Amino acid sequence: MARACHQCEKKCGKNAGGVDPTVLKKLEEGYAKLTSSTSKSLLKKHLAQPIFDRLKNKRTSFGSTLLDCIQSGLENHDSGVGIYAPDAEAYDVFADIFDPIIEDYHMGFAKKDRHPPSNWGDVSLLGNVDPNGCFVVSTRVRCGRSLEGYPFNPCLTEGQYKEMERKVSSALSNLKGEYQGKFYPLTGMTKTDQQKLIDDHFLFKEGDRFLQAANACRFWPTGRGIFHNDNKTFLVWCNEEDHLRIISMQQGGDLGEVYRRLIGGVDLIEKSLKFSRSDRLGYLTFCPTNLGTTIRASVHVKVPKLAKNYEELEEIAGRFNLQVRGTRGEHTEAEGGVYDISNKRRMGLTEFEAVKEMHDGILEIIKQEESK
Repeated sequence: MARACHQCEKKCGKNAGGVDPTVLKKLEEGYAKLTSSTSKSLLKKHLAQPIFDRLKNKRTSFGSTLLDCIQSGLENHDSGVGIYAPDAEAYDVFADIFDPIIEDYHMGFAKKDRHPPSNWGDVSLLGNVDPNGCFVVSTRVRCGRSLEGYPFNPCLTEGQYKEMERKVSSALSNLKGEYQGKFYPLTGMTKTDQQKLIDDHFLFKEGDRFLQAANACRFWPTGRGIFHNDNKTFLVWCNEEDHLRIISMQQGGDLGEVYRRLIGGVDLIEKSLKFSRSDRLGYLTFCPTNLGTTIRASVHVKVPKLAKNYEELEEIAGRFNLQVRGTRGEHTEAEGGVYDISNKRRMGLTEFEAVKEMHDGILEIIKQEESK
């Protein structure tokens, strides 16, 4: 059953009094189980008892409590991170737990640090990482965006979901040229449209258990939708995990072309929609792993020789701050020696620098694969 934030009344506004006793009880019980578990999550690592005690009675103006932030990690002890922001304010109100997790995940982005201004850089410096087409199956660059003035999934009302979908679909309907396409609302989607999106691997489904536990799938499928251009190289997901996921992708290794298309699409959308951004943390999103640039540049790359020595592949990737995942992304296995490799750092560097790390790392991985 869909429910709002733990401290919300009706439309997730402010309510009188402190944190509800039932919420405190759930927090205490969940925290006790987490601390006695074998969890290796960043939540368990950084949520010491004094911090827990300081934060358990706090809430944001949207009514979000500590439970709204950490309930996924309390329920899923196999989480890697275990915390989400139910609204933008949570990053400040619950900074005592968010800041150390952000610093840990984003490789030293400390509380005193400020994310640099947005800078897409010189696209001409990024080319095709696999011009002969021997290794890279496909290339994808995406970013996340939140609409200013709205909370994140756990605090959104059904009306707000619908309102956001209208605004997003309207903005996307004005796109022209290579970006022109169609918006497909998940609500009332025809079988034909559904099958078309499944065949193209564009259709997202209701969230996994980590998002479910974070209360990120309320009123599903209301307010959700998918846009893609006619060439199927530019996509926008509306209200999947973040308000917007803007994606540029194509077969092969032409990272420069994919990145150029993403920049143009973001610039066009930003003319119609205002995004939520913090001077310190950069673009604000639901998951703290996606703050800052929010950029994830990735390739599906065939490296069967390196796949036989996974530790070597991980070592090369680590040198360039890259993350190695299975073929179908997080929590999956590699299929036929094909890995999903992407930049891990999203904070404390510019959009261009984040993509350049992936660019340089993939060139090195291909070089090592060729030398085997």
